[in-house]
Amino acid sequence: MNLNEIKTHFPILTQSVNGHPLVYLDNAATSQKPKVVIDTLEAYYQTYNANPHRGVHTLGVKATDAYEAAREKVKTFINAKETAEIIFTRGTTSSLNLVAQSYVGKFLKEGDEILITQMEHHSNLIPWQQAAKKIGAILKYIPLSPNGTIDLDNVKESMTANTKFISITHVSNVLGTINPINEIVKLAHKQGAVVCVDAAQSVSHFKVDVQDLACDFLAFSGHKMMGPTGIGVLYGKKQILEHMPPIEYGGEMIDFVGLYDSTWKELPWKFEGGTPIVAGAIGLGTAIDFLEQIGLETIRLHEKKLANFALEQLSAIKGISIYGPKNPEQRGGVITFNIDNVHPHDLATYLDQEGIAIRAGHHCCQPLMKWLNVSATARASFYLYNTEEDIEFLINGIKKAKVYFEDAFAI
Repeated sequence: MNLNEIKTHFPILTQSVNGHPLVYLDNAATSQKPKVVIDTLEAYYQTYNANPHRGVHTLGVKATDAYEAAREKVKTFINAKETAEIIFTRGTTSSLNLVAQSYVGKFLKEGDEILITQMEHHSNLIPWQQAAKKIGAILKYIPLSPNGTIDLDNVKESMTANTKFISITHVSNVLGTINPINEIVKLAHKQGAVVCVDAAQSVSHFKVDVQDLACDFLAFSGHKMMGPTGIGVLYGKKQILEHMPPIEYGGEMIDFVGLYDSTWKELPWKFEGGTPIVAGAIGLGTAIDFLEQIGLETIRLHEKKLANFALEQLSAIKGISIYGPKNPEQRGGVITFNIDNVHPHDLATYLDQEGIAIRAGHHCCQPLMKWLNVSATARASFYLYNTEEDIEFLINGIKKAKVYFEDAFAI
């Protein structure tokens, strides 16, 4: 990868923040957008802004073609069998809620067990929590190993004859842990359970093949993969989606409407009621083009190198606690840590004055914070446009912050 050339595609990275060159290390929250994606959005709004599927006029046809071409790109990107399995949503949260309300709400019953882990983002915890309350199902948690990984023996022991549904993150947004989805899916299917994968932190960092994973559902967001905000994807196996009821009713998702009854369109449109997120979907398609030009394997190798370098440099800092697996092969480009006697919010605020953007807080993972026995952590997360120099800026910033706060406490 020619990192200097890649950075030129991202206008936002050329700016200064508080008098320093921007070092953006909050990619697990959202990624920056290449100019080609920004240009795609501008072109849509300036030249063919129209509702897809509804108009026979030129702009409507062009919008329809571009919208459905984006669906085809997503299908190829994750290797789904057909475009009918690709549903556009507002993001990972919307996708997971759709599954919770439609699939779990219809097919699970009182006493059935839903299995998740304590490392889940709130968007992959609360929907199942609330669905379980509503139908009387039992929510259970697979225990985590001390280093924040999942032991398959614990998965086996957590399953029972009543386990009907499992939802699990592919990559933890806090620990960076890459979970063994293939093996978990095999165990679940032997038990007759359906598996949903939160792929928000994985699809843009390494190749994800839904047919290889054999998962039943998979959800992700466009804004974490250089696409626009407000667009996401739910993949589902066609034979499952066909039996699920829509959860939003209105225009576009209908086939026939009478005074007292209605019928629905075929997949995927029965789940896309109302005016769809046209610009977002088209922009996501352009982001996929950009990712594939670079190559997911190349991105994964680059992030492993960065994670290894960051782990080495951070580990040398006195008084630091690093969470999650230490082996770069077991983790994505996310490193969460704390510095003794420095609150993560104070650290993030200090680093911002140096032009360095990191995350601080519970990262929408309060149960995991409790498991780690902390109230909050700092998090640095990397993407294809980050460099070892960015990490060096981070390390120097942390060292300066330590001295600053040590002096402040001494006073």
